[in-house]
Parts: sequence; structure tokens; C-alpha cells
Amino acid sequence: MDALDLIEAHTAVMVRNFELLSRRTDVYDELDRAGYLLLRTLEVTGPADITTLAAKLGLDPSTVGRQVSAMTSAGLVDRTPAAEDRRRSIIVATPEGRTRARRVHARRRANLTAMFEGVPEDELRVIGESFARYNQAVAREFDVSLLPG
Repeated sequence: MDALDLIEAHTAVMVRNFELLSRRTDVYDELDRAGYLLLRTLEVTGPADITTLAAKLGLDPSTVGRQVSAMTSAGLVDRTPAAEDRRRSIIVATPEGRTRARRVHARRRANLTAMFEGVPEDELRVIGESFARYNQAVAREFDVSLLPG
């Protein structure tokens, strides 16, 4: 199997495994994956408008708008009019949103710690850097600026 076939096969398996982990763990019980990624993006970028968030997440602005509406209703983000253009909304994580994102992050880390028990730090770094290169390639291919999160 050549390198690209290896990547292709394992990305398909990774997608299935991510779905499996999501279904069989409590990681996303209080905050779904989309909400978690949106909050992590706000953590990195700071307050942002929907268009900026959509670009960072690689999603359509209407999709992000629906996510933001649901998260506003849940008290996880606030929308305020932009000072320079009151038609635009600036999205900011609420304290509750930040708390939930931190809890999900901690559970995700705990799951990874258990799954990778005994794997040396240098090998974990190679895995992480490989994921980063993959995500960067996807971002370049689709002209989005996905954040490492």
C-alpha cells in the first residue's frame, strides 16, 4: 500500500472512530462537537462575527448562524451588535460556555490519556504533528483557515 492509500484508508477509519468515541463516551453530553469547536475557536480568536467564525470553522455562514442561535438560546454565547456596523453581530463565549468547553476539553484529554497510556511523549508528538499536517492540507485544499483548537 503506498503512502496516499495508507492515508486514505486510515482517514476513513478515523472518521468512524471519532463517531464511535462520540457515541460511546460522555464527552459531548453537555456540549455537542459543533458547539465545542465553535467555543474553542472563540477561545483562540476572541470575539468574532459569524463570517469570521464560518471561515475559521470551514462552514457556511448560515450553518454557523444556526449554531450561534442555538448556543445563544442555551446561554453559551452572547451576540452583540458590532460597533462599526450594527447589522453585524459579534459573538462572544459566556462564562457558562467557557466552563462547558473546559469540561469537554478535560474529558477529551482524559480519554486520550487512557487510550494512549504507555505511549512515549515523542511518539505522541509525532501523531499530533501528523494530524496537524493533515488538517493544514485540508485547510489549504478548501481555502479555509481551520484553527488547531
